[in-house]
Amino acid sequence: MSEPSSPGPLKVWRERDGRLLRLRLAQPKANIVDAAMIAALDTALSRAQGEAAIRAVLLDHEGPHFSFGASVHEHLPESFKGMLAALHRLVLRMVAYPVPILVAIKGQCLGGGLEVAASGHLLFASPDAKFGQPEIVLGVFAPAASCLLPERMGRALAEDLLFSGRSIDAGQAAHSGLLNAVADDPEAAALAWFDAHVAKHSASSLRFAVAASRQDMVERVRSKLARAETLYIDGLMSTRDAVEGLTAFLDKRAAHWEDR
Repeated sequence: MSEPSSPGPLKVWRERDGRLLRLRLAQPKANIVDAAMIAALDTALSRAQGEAAIRAVLLDHEGPHFSFGASVHEHLPESFKGMLAALHRLVLRMVAYPVPILVAIKGQCLGGGLEVAASGHLLFASPDAKFGQPEIVLGVFAPAASCLLPERMGRALAEDLLFSGRSIDAGQAAHSGLLNAVADDPEAAALAWFDAHVAKHSASSLRFAVAASRQDMVERVRSKLARAETLYIDGLMSTRDAVEGLTAFLDKRAAHWEDR
């Protein structure tokens, strides 16, 4: 089945006789994870969730970069609660999704983009891919990544990225366990994995296998994310420096920290 055209932020179609749901971020080059993108992803996944024939989802992107991250405008005091709630609903839907979500990544995969990618099951990336959570540079933190990264790559490196805001390359990401494979064409690698290992299975049995594999992770992430969201809303966003960091970024100036 060929890829459809779409005027929205996300392209959605099915391949492999309806066995594979394709989702493509379509706001290059940044592919910002804003309210429209979050809603489009959540709607597409929700609508397909009960389709008995689907065996996997492949999420990839247009342009040279997977995503530069979330919308900084939407993190400001007047809008961040709705943005955070919507993003976390999407993350939890993906973490608990009944079939594997494969993610193909090139270029930058940062902030909210990495939170979305890390919510999937198997990640494939090109050698030039970069992964990071730069929120701390803006004076905030990443609630979903705080829950997801220690699950995928181990606490030592996860805390390094969360506390420093730095990025790592695909080689280090693969070594850490974040990635399943590094390939020049990650979309082709993900499709090859699907064709060789999933397409032939019973979709019904596969759903039980996915549920069994993730049941404890789903419970941990759901519980920890609720607490992290409260910490963000009631703690972080009541501080002067959080608002200053976001405002300074939008004003394209250096932030002036007062440590309060």
